[in-house]
Amino acid sequence: MAEPTLTVTVAYASVKHSVALPAPAEAEPLLRDLAEEVARLTGVPVTSQKLIFKGRSLKEMDQTLASFGVKEGAKIMMIGKRNSPEEEAELKKLKDIEKSVEQTAKKLDKVDGELTGLKNGFLAKDLQAEALNKLDQRVKGAAEQFMKILEQMDAMTLPENFSDSRMKKKGLIKTVQTGLAQCDRIEAGISEHLAKIQSKNLALVD
Repeated sequence: MAEPTLTVTVAYASVKHSVALPAPAEAEPLLRDLAEEVARLTGVPVTSQKLIFKGRSLKEMDQTLASFGVKEGAKIMMIGKRNSPEEEAELKKLKDIEKSVEQTAKKLDKVDGELTGLKNGFLAKDLQAEALNKLDQRVKGAAEQFMKILEQMDAMTLPENFSDSRMKKKGLIKTVQTGLAQCDRIEAGISEHLAKIQSKNLALVD
């Protein structure tokens, strides 16, 4: 059975866009869902959009469309301008950086999972020290990559009016800082487990 949708018409400049949003009974579409789909269709970022329905400007992004009285077949008007080519160029750079952040975060999650496996005894005791040292190198590599990304973003100077780029950059910096904190946590876990193995080995020697 096809998923129920809510279809509305959004008029922007001289073009009318038919926008179909998934509308399952348990999760009615929000104004944000509409704004994001309109951004995809028109190239006008969510922050630059002004959506008008029956003479009223819709602003509360986390409210359902139904709460504004928007029903199937409703006509909505949108005013707003696309990003300048200069800002689009900066956004493209930030999207490339985002890919790099995601790849580094995935590598880090993999190390985290392998460390948990070692702690749970998934590897013979005599092989653990070597495996931990390798994990430590991978964490250091990830931390280094994150630092390079921060330097790259630090070198980007974004004008005040590049609101979309500034917001994206801010979000990416936060993600990288979370990643660096994860690196510290994993490194501490590796050191702790290594110390535990060494003290056990010493006890066996004694």
